[in-house]
Amino acid sequence: MKIVAKQRLRQKVVVLGGGYAGMMAALRLAPYARVTLVDPGDRFTERVRLHELAAGRPEVSHSRAQMLRGTGIEHLAARATALDPAARAVHTDCGRTLLYDRLVYALGSHTDPRGAGERSFTAESAPALHKRLLDGPGALAVVGGGLTGIEMAGELAESHPEWEVRLLTGGEIGGGLSARGRAHVRTVLDRLHVRVEEGRRIADADSVDADAVVWTTALRATDGLARDAGLDLDLVTGRIRVDAALRSVSHPDIYVAGDAAAARAPRAGALRMACATALPTGAHAAGAIIAESRGAEPKPLSFGFFVQCVSLGRHDGLIQPVRADDTPRERVLTGRPAARVKEQVVRSTVRFLKLAARRPDAIRLIPGVG
Repeated sequence: MKIVAKQRLRQKVVVLGGGYAGMMAALRLAPYARVTLVDPGDRFTERVRLHELAAGRPEVSHSRAQMLRGTGIEHLAARATALDPAARAVHTDCGRTLLYDRLVYALGSHTDPRGAGERSFTAESAPALHKRLLDGPGALAVVGGGLTGIEMAGELAESHPEWEVRLLTGGEIGGGLSARGRAHVRTVLDRLHVRVEEGRRIADADSVDADAVVWTTALRATDGLARDAGLDLDLVTGRIRVDAALRSVSHPDIYVAGDAAAARAPRAGALRMACATALPTGAHAAGAIIAESRGAEPKPLSFGFFVQCVSLGRHDGLIQPVRADDTPRERVLTGRPAARVKEQVVRSTVRFLKLAARRPDAIRLIPGVG
């Protein structure tokens, strides 16, 4: 009986995507399954630091081989080109076909640059943006007044004061922040000589008078593979529709984590795309697969938001406490203390992944992650 049970636990799991959610899911699953992680990159990139990379930070990534060492996870450095749910198979651009018992879809999201050419950039093209900034001063427009746009504008204005930086948004800057939070953001951006223009709806880069345009508008789920495979998608966001346990509602042997999942939780409501939701959903998807392998019904996702952290250059920041449903509380932490807290929060994401590599079961004990 013990041998049979062990064989049942060692099912084949393929994880698509090696970002925060995919890495967390793979590491959490490693002791219980034969895990193959499919991602073309040999380095894990801290996406929450891409504005720092654009500003000149030399590196925001880590060796994936080192992070996976000793875990037993196979990293296939390739891209998934097709998903065949009927055959439970993933086809890759290196010619390999991977069969799975369960699949974790964690291909994340991307920013639509809204215009081609050398003037248009996104956070994902941070190295190219940094090179452009070094090529010579000019006018830079950051499009999008959410937290990503605020961080990008502040970081670039502080690190490259020779550039004229504007922040353009169709609504109000920092719309999800409290009045105090928005006031602090405005004060710091003004001090950094960032010109904020609200009520500016921008269609594409050609409609912006600037030498460089950085798009930080709403993210879009990377949905091509799921769409072609016939998974049920949210028509507005392109995210995969999932049940309370993060299973695809149309293909329950496929779990979805991170930005790709149209996930909800009783306290939080709809989960926004963020590192803050990627790690918990990656851990939960793994825990659900482990529960299934033991013959148990996976538990529903339990999650609540706690705080929003915003960097405003290297020497200032904003820590915005929020309710479980992500609505802001009025009290905030600002200045250098907030910058230090923000840095520790960012560092903790990599710490959690390293902990998951050493002690996978400890992750489920961390509030908000496990």
